[in-house]
Parts: sequence; C-alpha cells; structure tokens
Amino acid sequence: MAKKKSFPLRIDPELYKLLERWAQDEFRSVNGHIEFLLREAVRNEGRLSKRKEQSDET
Repeated sequence: MAKKKSFPLRIDPELYKLLERWAQDEFRSVNGHIEFLLREAVRNEGRLSKRKEQSDET
C-alpha cells in the first residue's frame, strides 16, 4: 500500500461537526470521509486517471 501524505487542515468547527456526523453515518473516520469526498470530486471533474482510479479500488 502506498504511503499517504499527511498535512494539517484548518476547518470551521461547525463544518467539522457536520462531517463527523456524515462520516459516522457512512461508517468512516472523518479523515477517511474527507478523502472519499475529495476523491469523488476529483473523479467527477475527470481529473483522476483511469489507471489511478482502478488501482485505488483494489
């Protein structure tokens, strides 16, 4: 598995609470859910290569 890049994220506390509840509904960590949402946005914009998309799904 590829090593993941870490970085600090400043986020509005109310937005974090919403993300926390949403992540719980999806049985994900907040960090995992943010990554999921970002990946979906990148995929929807056509900026994720098919090769990378397939390797991330395995």
